[in-house]
Amino acid sequence: MIAPFSADGSVNYEVAEELAIHLIKNGSDSLVICGTTGESPTLTWEEQHQLFQVVKQAVAGRAKVIAGTGSNSTSEAISATQKAMKLGLDGSLQVVPYYNKPPAEGLYQHFKAIAKACPDISLLLYNIPGRTGQNMPPETVARLAEIPNIVGIKEASGKLDQVSLIRQLVPPEFDIYSGDDSLTLPMLSVGGQGVVSVASHLVGKELQEMIQCFEMGKTQQATAIHLKLFPLFKALFLTTNPIPIKAALALQGWPVNQLRLPLVETPDSIQAELKNVLNQLGLN
Repeated sequence: MIAPFSADGSVNYEVAEELAIHLIKNGSDSLVICGTTGESPTLTWEEQHQLFQVVKQAVAGRAKVIAGTGSNSTSEAISATQKAMKLGLDGSLQVVPYYNKPPAEGLYQHFKAIAKACPDISLLLYNIPGRTGQNMPPETVARLAEIPNIVGIKEASGKLDQVSLIRQLVPPEFDIYSGDDSLTLPMLSVGGQGVVSVASHLVGKELQEMIQCFEMGKTQQATAIHLKLFPLFKALFLTTNPIPIKAALALQGWPVNQLRLPLVETPDSIQAELKNVLNQLGLN
């Protein structure tokens, strides 16, 4: 979920509450708060903690709330995750440490330490080498899958072979979620369970239908939905996420187009492309 800001740059908790309710009414089973799409790098820990509380209260048990509490500092990640655990949230998204680029053993020890310190919350690993500069090997994922409260991974390497290898190495109950909307259907075909989505802000019901069609064996129908939505998937990443999705929501009337530096407003050319795609899908 995006983080809405007011004109002065402060977090708009009222709009966050409204958007959370809207999302769970429109196809989302769970909400990830303060992930990449939520501009977590420029949110303070205090703002994040407040967002967790606001969304948990708004959702009121109708969907799971997952806190983006990962960090490239193990101690910081533990502290933030413990606070989320005390709030009674359903899970935590834990990104691969960025910038310091630990080796495979360092990745294992990092996530193991968080899991041990936070035993009462489920952890979802998050592999996104395009942002972290580090790809987590499938063998490391398999080692971590042996830890009881590490229950799945958001896999955004863009490599289906890597997804296949993870699926081969981990237990059946370990969940694999796509980190890219456009790869959701291909990943389902090699053992994925769903998607941690950006496009769900706009087409949550359609994504839910696509996944359900695949699970029921209606693969042609699932493919048709994927191909229909594919132009939107690509348009939402014409520039850095979450710039386009905030612009698209603003075109629908949501007061969410404010970003925090170093992110900047959508260029006119991309704004025009977003309008075109929304018109084609009847989303404006």
